[in-house]
Amino acid sequence: MKKTKFLAWFWGLFTAGVLILFFIFYAITQGWLGYLPPLDELRNPKNTYASEVFTEDMVSIGRYYIKENRVGVQYSDLSPYLIDALVATEDARFYEHTGVDLKALFRAVLKLGRAGGGSTLTQQLAKQIWSPRANNIIERALQKPIEWVIATQLERLYSKDEIMLMYLNQFDFLYNAVGIQSAAYVYFYTTPTDLMIDQAAVLVGMLKNPSLYNPIRHPQRSLARRNTVLSQMAKYEKITQEECDSLSALPIEVSYHSVDHKQGLAPYFREFLRLTLTAKEPKQSNYSEWNQLQYEIDRREWETNPLYGFCHKNTKPDGTEYDLYQDGLRIYTTIDSRMQQYAEEAVSEHMQALQATFFKEKKGKSYAPFSRDLSKEEIDGILTRSMRQTDRYRGLKRQGMSEQQIRENFQTPVPMHIFSYNGLIDTVLSPMDSIRWTKHFLRCGFMSMDPHSGHVKAYVGGPDFRQFQYDMVTLGRRQVGSTVKPYLYTLAMDEGMWPCDKTINDSVTLVDGNGIRWTPRDEHTKNQGDTVTLNWGLQQSSNWISAYLMSLYTPNQLVRLMRSFGIQGQLDPVVSICLGPCEVSVKEMVDAYTTYPNHGIRIDPLYVTRIEDKQGNVIATFHPEQREIISELTSYKMIYMLRNVLDHGTGVRARFKYKLTMPAGGKTGTTQNNSDGWFVGFTPSLVSGCWVGGEDRAVHFDRMSDGQGANTALPIWCLYMQKVLADETLPYDPSEQFDVPVTFDAEAGCQN
Repeated sequence: MKKTKFLAWFWGLFTAGVLILFFIFYAITQGWLGYLPPLDELRNPKNTYASEVFTEDMVSIGRYYIKENRVGVQYSDLSPYLIDALVATEDARFYEHTGVDLKALFRAVLKLGRAGGGSTLTQQLAKQIWSPRANNIIERALQKPIEWVIATQLERLYSKDEIMLMYLNQFDFLYNAVGIQSAAYVYFYTTPTDLMIDQAAVLVGMLKNPSLYNPIRHPQRSLARRNTVLSQMAKYEKITQEECDSLSALPIEVSYHSVDHKQGLAPYFREFLRLTLTAKEPKQSNYSEWNQLQYEIDRREWETNPLYGFCHKNTKPDGTEYDLYQDGLRIYTTIDSRMQQYAEEAVSEHMQALQATFFKEKKGKSYAPFSRDLSKEEIDGILTRSMRQTDRYRGLKRQGMSEQQIRENFQTPVPMHIFSYNGLIDTVLSPMDSIRWTKHFLRCGFMSMDPHSGHVKAYVGGPDFRQFQYDMVTLGRRQVGSTVKPYLYTLAMDEGMWPCDKTINDSVTLVDGNGIRWTPRDEHTKNQGDTVTLNWGLQQSSNWISAYLMSLYTPNQLVRLMRSFGIQGQLDPVVSICLGPCEVSVKEMVDAYTTYPNHGIRIDPLYVTRIEDKQGNVIATFHPEQREIISELTSYKMIYMLRNVLDHGTGVRARFKYKLTMPAGGKTGTTQNNSDGWFVGFTPSLVSGCWVGGEDRAVHFDRMSDGQGANTALPIWCLYMQKVLADETLPYDPSEQFDVPVTFDAEAGCQN
């Protein structure tokens, strides 16, 4: 009787339990209990993926993301060691179950988890994507059956390889390393494809608890966990016992590389690209009255440049705009990683040496780092304006401090770190003194591009992106000095003059449209009165010869030509424009000079060739615009004269000091008081330009010999070209000749 009653109760409770479980799972599948993702979301999980930037030679140089630095990889990109370690350690029956491993689950229940957990990889994936963090054990218990249902549905929708790939792409390994691609880079500076057995074991070991088994913070725990993974691999015959013993004896060798947008190759370029891709349609009301020219420039970019504002001008299949930080775009740029590296090395090498010279000149000077021509009041005015542009000033202003209180705050010494090329310096300075210290450092901008394809090969917006983030390639505009003179000579050559045409080297006085007389100074007074050729005038950068040519044409003619060369900034049609008081960007100068080696055709800079979505579909391709600016004959004349600038003129140190012997042309430039140093140079297949100067025009060398473009900017071009031409893997031949007909004779126009 008792036995019958017991069996009745047992089977009754068992049946009730089964019915309850059946009801729970049915309620879950119907969405009555908990959250079950709809089928569409299971087919397309809403993961966010960082967009990745690649160079032309397929080197990944950076990513754009907000919260998660996740980059999806393909299954074929996974090391087989990684797959074997993952299955052996986390889910040995992965290829046998259908999402829920009942055998492993019962074992875990009976042994209270001492024999391992019962969750499969598929369940762990379901937990990662669709289960919020549980606050207690009861919430976690309720989540489990939902994960089982999701896991079984995932198994119906995806293959085993796809599930494994999703899992590895999803996991957060800490240190901004979300997904196996980022983890391989951050911890071992490699790719998932190239992970070695012991490296794969370390990363798989982190899956149990990435914080507890982190190889950087807890190397001993990570080592023990790695050896456990290796033992599991040996247990399931993924490696031999001998391999396991040998690998277990090795230390963990981490090659940590932090993920920071301020570090790595081409940081200025990556930031320029980010701002370009995410630019919004310009609204005139958002621009100050004094900045209306920038509005016109941005408006023109929006209308004519498909890359500018790409994310807002294009939509995904669902009709929403692209999100650079979450949509996993793959952006293929024209940058060459080797040439970019050479450009950054050239900038670093020269700027550090130049900075040492600048410090030496200013040492002990009360006016340092400013010009000796400035009064104390003028210097104080510059420092005050800079003070008011700081976050510190704005914060104190918000606190209600008066101007006097703020000034006292800025004069009070406090502990701080200040920049130096040898690393940050711990010191005690007043905020005002730190502003003055920062202004000591010279800035620069450098860009290099192919004059035939428009591909931008190297882009360096400053000496150190971590400290000086203002981009002097595109954003910065500075007076160009004598680098403007080739445009004037181009105008003359296009109007029928020849390099061999002669004039008297003497002072010239011009009268502008307002009747104001203008007489430029010139350094070549020892040749005053001599008969010289136009070729000599450009070669020696003679102001008098430039003034003579300006007398033959109107300022408006020169301005129109400069516009056709791509100069977008303010160009005042005054006679003095022939000496370069106008402000132009490095990008515009390099772009303009492509006209000469490209047969009179200017080509726009091209930064990106194509963009793919996260599935690898090409969603956009880009091609440069080309415009014929001058005749081929004029380009030949200009190549002839600009080659002479390097061979015999102001750029000759490229030949005698830096031993560059390849065919090349270029032009140096120095503005008033040595405030700006320029050089734009070109070979048959490469045009590169450089500017060097202070943050303020009042920060400059006192001596012309130190501050001229031939000393500040030209060496960067020379060092860069040395490195490029020495690299036999690059397609630049030092013996390559300009594409000028052998029948061209620079003296032909003067033989009559």
